Amino acid sequence: MMLNIQTFCLGPLQTNAYLLTGEDPGRAVIIDPGMNPGSLIKRIQPLEIEAILLTHAHFDHMGGVDEIRKLKNCPVYLHDLEADWLENPKLNGSLNWPQASPPLMTAPAEYSLDEGQKLELIGHTFTVYHTPGHSPGSVSFLCGDDLFSGDVLFKLGVGRTDLYGGRERDLLDSIQNKLFTFKDEVKVYPGHGPKTTIGYERVHNPYIS
Repeated sequence: MMLNIQTFCLGPLQTNAYLLTGEDPGRAVIIDPGMNPGSLIKRIQPLEIEAILLTHAHFDHMGGVDEIRKLKNCPVYLHDLEADWLENPKLNGSLNWPQASPPLMTAPAEYSLDEGQKLELIGHTFTVYHTPGHSPGSVSFLCGDDLFSGDVLFKLGVGRTDLYGGRERDLLDSIQNKLFTFKDEVKVYPGHGPKTTIGYERVHNPYIS
């Protein structure tokens, strides 16, 4: 069964939010609703949103959570290591980047994520991989041959590790020992920039030896 993926590039940091639908086009999942989510909100007006999945809780990935959650009464999923970040502008970074965002806060996530967890949503199975390094609670979601990598792996790039809780060794370990175990043809949908594939990054990504 096909997973339909729409990309919305949101906010001053051009964060990729993903709107996913399955066989029933009236039911959807959102991954990483970023700041200034007007275009995404317009698109989801007629839809039932089963869940908001967060790859991590940096402000540019959770900026639209509060508005969408209240509008659609949908639950949020986030790794426990960042459980308090949605409520804390210092932890989610919005307090530290006043040029990009006002202080952002919203209620905690309704559900926690953990390594190996399988989420049954919109008729598909999403497997959770804990991929820390960019942030301590970063996760990636694999659905069939589609991987949503957040700010862990980009086309010809990797996530920065100089923010709170970042660690370069963990990031490279997450990529090499988790994401690079997937098939070459797995498509990678990152938190910023264009999509890529595991095979392409395995060969061409200059940050990973």
